[in-house]
Amino acid sequence: MKKLFFLSVALAATAFCLNAQDAQTVINNAVKSLGASDLKTLEYSGSGYVFSFGQNPNPTMPWPKFNAKSYTKGINYESGASTQKLVRTQAENPPRGGGMQPLIGEQTQNQVIDSNSPWTGRAGIWITPHGFLKAALANKATVKPSKVGGKKFNVVSFTAETKYKLNGYINEKGEVEKVETWTDNAVLGDVPVEVNYSEYKDFNGLKFPTRILQKDGGYPVYDLTITDVKPNAEVTIQANPPAAAPVVESQKIAEGIHYVAGGGATASIAVEFADFVTVLEAPLSEVRSLAVIEEVKKLVPNKPIRYLVNTHHHFDHSSGLRTYVAEGATIITHDVNKAFYEKTFKAPHTLNPDKLELSKKKAVIESFKDKKTISDGTRTIELYHIAGNLHNDGILMIYFPKEKILAVCDMFARIPADAPVPEIVSPFAVNLLENIDRLKLDYDVILPFHGTVSNKAELMRVAKRNN
Repeated sequence: MKKLFFLSVALAATAFCLNAQDAQTVINNAVKSLGASDLKTLEYSGSGYVFSFGQNPNPTMPWPKFNAKSYTKGINYESGASTQKLVRTQAENPPRGGGMQPLIGEQTQNQVIDSNSPWTGRAGIWITPHGFLKAALANKATVKPSKVGGKKFNVVSFTAETKYKLNGYINEKGEVEKVETWTDNAVLGDVPVEVNYSEYKDFNGLKFPTRILQKDGGYPVYDLTITDVKPNAEVTIQANPPAAAPVVESQKIAEGIHYVAGGGATASIAVEFADFVTVLEAPLSEVRSLAVIEEVKKLVPNKPIRYLVNTHHHFDHSSGLRTYVAEGATIITHDVNKAFYEKTFKAPHTLNPDKLELSKKKAVIESFKDKKTISDGTRTIELYHIAGNLHNDGILMIYFPKEKILAVCDMFARIPADAPVPEIVSPFAVNLLENIDRLKLDYDVILPFHGTVSNKAELMRVAKRNN
C-alpha cells in the first residue's frame, strides 16, 4: 500500500512538472510567433468607439457610446506603466446617459498608469497580448487545452499579485485571441473583463491585432481598429503623484443644511432632522464616503445617519452607497434602481473587501416612482423624479420648500459670467426646467452635486431662458 501511495505521489509530481513545462513551451512559442522576444515598450494607435463605464441611462442598458476619433496607447512593460490619449466626440443623438454628454466638438482625455496605480488601471497593461505573455512567464502559469466554437485553444492561466486571475486563449498560430481577468469596482464588486483580439498583422516584425473589443461588466468599453504599431518605441511616462487623502470642506447653507464638498470632489449634502440625519448622495468611493461621514458626525453629533438619498445609479454618484449600508443607513432611490442595488449589494467584493463585505449587513432599500417626502414635522424635504430625462431614467432632484433650495446633479454646469454660453443648449438643462415648471417649484438657491453653489439666474442663463 505504501509503495502504491508513493508511486501516486511521484506520478502526480511528474504530471505537475510536465504541465508546467507544457505551459512554458506554449507561452514561449506564442512569444516567438508574435515576434515579441525583445519587446520592452510598445505604442499602438487607431480609432473606433469608446464607451463610458458606469454611465448607462438605466442599470439594464449598455454603457453610452462615443466616437474615438483617435486613440493612442503607450506601454513600458519593464516598469509596468502606460499612457493613453483619447480624442472623442459625441456619437449618440440625442445623448443618452452620462460620460459628460452632450460633447460639443472634440474632447481630449489623457490617462497615466504607473506601478502605484490600482489594479483596475494596471490590468490594462497585462491584458494586452504581449503583456499577458510576459506576465504568464513571470507567474507560474498553467495550461489547459480547450475548444471554443469549434476552434482549438491552449488556455493559459495564472494569478498575478496573489489574487488577480488571468486567462489567455492562444490559438494554433500562437496568437492570443482572448484575455479574461477580474477587477474591483465599488458598485459592481468583482467585475469580469474580457478582451477579444483579432485580425493580427505584422508591424515591423511584431504581430499585433488590428481589432480590439473589450467588455467590462458584460458591456463594451473599447471597440477599436488599430492602424499603427511601434514596437520598442520611445514611451515617456511621468509618474503620478501619490494619492492624496480626501479633502472635505463643509459650508452651512441654512440652518441644519450643510453642503459637504472639497477637493473638487462630487458633493454630498447633510440635512439635520429632530433625531436623525439624512445625507444626500454618496459619491466616488468608500474612502470619500468615510471622510464625509466623519465630517457629518462633527457637524451633527449624536444623531444617526438614518437615510442616504441616491440621485441616480451612475457610478460617480453611487460608489459610496455600500459604505452607508455598512453604517446602518436606509438607501432611498428611484424604482428603476431597486433591483439593480439589491443585486449589487449582494455581489462579492473579494478582490478589495469593503466595510459592507466584511460586516455582511443586509441593505434596506426604499424606492419610489414620482415623489417621496422625508419629514419630522418641522423640517421637510421633497424628492422628485425628473421625468423624461435623457441623462438617467431614474434621476432625482431634492427640494427644500421652506428654504427655497433645489439640489440637482448633472443637469447643468455653471458658466462664468464673463464666458459665453454655448450655442447648443444642453437638453438635460431644458428638461430640468420643464420638470420644475410642471411641479411649480419656487426656488432661489441651487446646490449642484458637481461644481459649486449656484442659483436660479445662472440656470436660466445656461438654458437661455428669460423667465
